Amino acid sequence: MTKTVKLFIPGPVEVSAKTFAAMTTPMIGHRSGDFKNLYREIHPRLQSLFQSNKQVYLSTSSGWGIMEGAVRNLVNKGVLNCMCGAFSDKWYDVSKRCGKEATALQVEWGQPVDPAAVDQALATGKFDALTLIHNETSTGLMNPLAEISAVLKKYPDVMFIVDTVSSFSAVPIPMDELGIDMMVTGSQKALALPPGFSLFACSDKAMERAAQVSGRGYYFDLLEFKKNGEEFMTPSTPSIAHIFGLRSKLEDIFNEGLENRFRRHRETNAIVHEWVKANGFEFFAKDGFRSVTLTCVRNNREIDVPHFTKKLRDEFGFQIDGGYGKIKGKSFRVSNMGDETVDTVKPLLDAMSRCLP
Repeated sequence: MTKTVKLFIPGPVEVSAKTFAAMTTPMIGHRSGDFKNLYREIHPRLQSLFQSNKQVYLSTSSGWGIMEGAVRNLVNKGVLNCMCGAFSDKWYDVSKRCGKEATALQVEWGQPVDPAAVDQALATGKFDALTLIHNETSTGLMNPLAEISAVLKKYPDVMFIVDTVSSFSAVPIPMDELGIDMMVTGSQKALALPPGFSLFACSDKAMERAAQVSGRGYYFDLLEFKKNGEEFMTPSTPSIAHIFGLRSKLEDIFNEGLENRFRRHRETNAIVHEWVKANGFEFFAKDGFRSVTLTCVRNNREIDVPHFTKKLRDEFGFQIDGGYGKIKGKSFRVSNMGDETVDTVKPLLDAMSRCLP
């Protein structure tokens, strides 16, 4: 069936025909020299995106697989879960389900994590790991990563675990400079690949910590990734089609240029923000901490959000998100991540205006 709906949801996002075509490249063996050469070919560009000199690992899983793996591998004493929305809140639940001593650092949805509160909590000495979602997609909020990083540098024994799933490649995130110990991203958001694949990199400290932790499991054992990664291999069978697609996407990213890519995301985000203000809506996230890759719109006009999103989809062929979790219907979300440009976002915004009551 021909696809007639264009996605402007916060993931999965639209995937280009070029990327899909790359994913149909003839199959190769995952233990072959051809696979090693493919991994080795894309690796320098991955390091450039991570802004790291560390090995970048490939995982056939959603980002949550690696996020759970981070908790299983890096938490010995206790983990502080920074929580400001549905997905960062979930990391607390994941930590507890992994049997870890977890503490919630909860802030109101739409508010950023406070670096001073992080400092106060870490000063207790109760924690050897901290989890942070850089870009909280449920609320359209981008946490102050650099400021929180500065706090973590006071506590070198605390593993700094950061989810960059919806910000990676859309904004600069210098992993090594920020002192991030494990940085995780996924395929289906700003990278504009189909879901089911994730990337991550680890500091030397993280690998040393993993060696001291029991119960790491196998599929997400960091030491298995390290051992295999040294040979440009993966611990288990990877989604080779995703890697062919990733190679194609990296070509697109570096042909465009990183600074141009970052600027394009700012520009598309800005015109969505202009629409929000012009149509009498408010933002869910606090001013100064709003995401560059999506916009969470507060439904202060009290429109019928399900009707609005259905009309937009059925009559105009655009799909946005009607709010997530406890703010479903009280908000709606518009993505500008991936391959979107000002010229592709403007028709969406025009259609949204026509669907308003």
